Amino acid sequence: MPNPIAIKETGLVRAGLAAAWPICLGYFPIGLSLGVLAQKGGLAPWQMAAMSLLVFAGGAQFIAVAMLATGASALAIVSTVFMVNLRHLLMSSALAVHFPGVSRRFLALFAYGLTDESFAVNLTRFNQGGWNRFSALTLNHAANATWVVSTVAGVYLGQLVPPGAAGVDYALTGMFLCLLAFQISSPIFTATALLAAVLSLLTYLWLPGNAYVLVASSLAATAGLALKRAWRKREKTS
Repeated sequence: MPNPIAIKETGLVRAGLAAAWPICLGYFPIGLSLGVLAQKGGLAPWQMAAMSLLVFAGGAQFIAVAMLATGASALAIVSTVFMVNLRHLLMSSALAVHFPGVSRRFLALFAYGLTDESFAVNLTRFNQGGWNRFSALTLNHAANATWVVSTVAGVYLGQLVPPGAAGVDYALTGMFLCLLAFQISSPIFTATALLAAVLSLLTYLWLPGNAYVLVASSLAATAGLALKRAWRKREKTS
C-alpha cells in the first residue's frame, strides 16, 4: 500500500521543481557568462564553484569577478558584496511571516538559497495560498544547483574561448550596462545612477586604489534612499 506521507512529499517536491524550472532556464546562460568571465579573470573551476556555493548571488558575483580582475583589495570586495546583498535582509523579513514555528535549521537552509527570483516566486505563491515550505525549499535549491553547475561549466567553456574573441573582454561591461538599463525604471533610479557616475569620477581622482567604488556606491545609495523617502512623503501630502 502506498505511503500517504511519501506521496505527499513527492508532490511537494514536484510542485517546487515545476515552479523552479523557469528560474533555472534563466540562470543557465547567465551562469555560463559569469563562468567565462571568471576564467578570463584567472579563476579556476574549484574557485568558481566555491564562490557560487558560498555567495550564490549573481550580481554580487559579477561585481566580485570584475574587482578581482582589476586587483581590488579583499576588504573592498567583501564590503561591496556585503552592501549589494543587504537587500536579502528585507527579502528574508518579508518571507518570515510564512514560516511560523519552523526550526532554525530549516530557516538557515531556506535562507541560504534565497535570491531575487526565488523570493518573487515564493512570495507570490505564499500570498496565493496552497504553497508549502518544502516546495519553497525545493525551488530555492533547484535554482541553486543550476547556478553552481552553470558557473563551473562556464569556466571550462572559457578555456575554449580565446581572449578577446567575439568581444569577451567587453562582456562584463556590457552585462553591467544591461543591468543598469533595466534598473532605470523611474526618475529616482535615474537620478541615483547619474549621481553614482559623478561621484565615481570625483572620488576616483582623490582616493587611491579601488576605494572610490565603495565610497561612491555608498553615497549614491544613501542619497537615493533619502530621495525615495522624500518622494513618498510628497505623494502622501499631495
